Amino acid sequence: MAAPHTGTWPSIDPWLWSSTAGQVMAASVAGPKALATLQAARLRALLGHARDASAYFRGLLRDVDPATVALQDLPVTHKRDLLAHFDEWVTDPALRLGELQAFMGRGECIGGAYQERYTVWQSSGSSGEPGVFVQDPPAMAVYDALESQRRLWSVRRWLDPWCMGERIVFVGATDGHYASVVSMRRLRRLNGLLAAHLHDVSFLQPTAALVAQLNTLAPTVITTYPSAAVLLADEYRAGRLRCRPREVWTGGESLTPTMRGCIEQAFGCTVVNSFGASEFLALASQCRAGRLHLNCDWAILESVDEHGRPVPEGCLGATSLLTNLANRVQPLIRYDLGDRIAVHTRGCECGSSLPVIEVHGRHDDTLHLAPAGGKPVSLLPLAVCAVLEEEAGLVDFQVVQCGPAELDVLIGRDDSPAHVASQRAVDALGRYLARMGAAGVRVSCHEGRPLQHGPGGKVQRVVALGATRAADVRRRT
Repeated sequence: MAAPHTGTWPSIDPWLWSSTAGQVMAASVAGPKALATLQAARLRALLGHARDASAYFRGLLRDVDPATVALQDLPVTHKRDLLAHFDEWVTDPALRLGELQAFMGRGECIGGAYQERYTVWQSSGSSGEPGVFVQDPPAMAVYDALESQRRLWSVRRWLDPWCMGERIVFVGATDGHYASVVSMRRLRRLNGLLAAHLHDVSFLQPTAALVAQLNTLAPTVITTYPSAAVLLADEYRAGRLRCRPREVWTGGESLTPTMRGCIEQAFGCTVVNSFGASEFLALASQCRAGRLHLNCDWAILESVDEHGRPVPEGCLGATSLLTNLANRVQPLIRYDLGDRIAVHTRGCECGSSLPVIEVHGRHDDTLHLAPAGGKPVSLLPLAVCAVLEEEAGLVDFQVVQCGPAELDVLIGRDDSPAHVASQRAVDALGRYLARMGAAGVRVSCHEGRPLQHGPGGKVQRVVALGATRAADVRRRT
């Protein structure tokens, strides 16, 4: 196995960066026909490469002519099947799943290059299976260009495109190889001057400690998940969070109008939302009209019903199928992403020809606990999930709040490994609750229980007390 590189990231290829940025810039002002032509050409190239270089797709696409086949005629692919054939799926024979997992087991490698070339991150497993995703330099160049050129910038940002006058802080899970923290630390490795302006803060700590860190860092931009941004807005209104960001960037969860209003009213700033996934980091960006535009020049996202058939324009599908036109090392073709979306091709008042999408993705609840004899504690859903995934090794689970100080962890499986994981879950969650000041909360585990899917189509992994869906879960169990 080649030694994983954990030092300074290799220098950016200026030709690759500039040519990719130029392509993104040109497509940003292109019309619908030009975008469709560009997308079709990139799809043909992807299909030909996948058929020739991936043993897995060679079997799937054996009788396919990339020049004439309709995307809808190709089979749907699923994470579980692709991971089971990982070494045959990837197009670089030097990539092996076991070695990648060992690399991701090292905290000091977060944001470092694998084999001096690849960016590696893992997905959280919210769709029932954790993923391992590898990006080569051309794919990262696409993501960088989309992030830098299609994010909604203020006038201040145009005057300071490199954010040298900002202090940007990511609030989230910082101990795992998740895309958000890997991306932040990669940027710090790439640019020593920018490193002093980029920070990450773990939300796996008591809220008071999190707030204290933010007060010290005094970020001008906070990038986080909507549920965490709402929690920070509450802390600001209460006078405990004293820093006041000029921008809040959100992603990774559904952002409701109520959540947006709560954040904007508290901080008096703009909330800029985006939609991405571990499978494609920059799927859609918010325009000045507040809508999400799909980056269809580099990604195809089909909204389909439960049988994989396309749904009418503007209708919400049962799931979405992603085809990543940027990543050649790990082809994703009609990949079941799990998010429910509606696609609109009619024009947007912002003037962009990129399609508008509505996303119903991850939608978990913040837990508000009141342990006997203790102070009320709020737990972010993604923090709870990170504890159970990282410390207990759980994937197929759901946390249901049954009372002010009662939590049930439901595990879909009912076998010997599930029984072992059940005890690990109780121990890990117990330790986390103690750190958060909620040691009096009772935690129970139950195996072989059906898990409820949220409005986004994925399992709702954290269900708060008082929600109607929590009552539904308890009746079913």
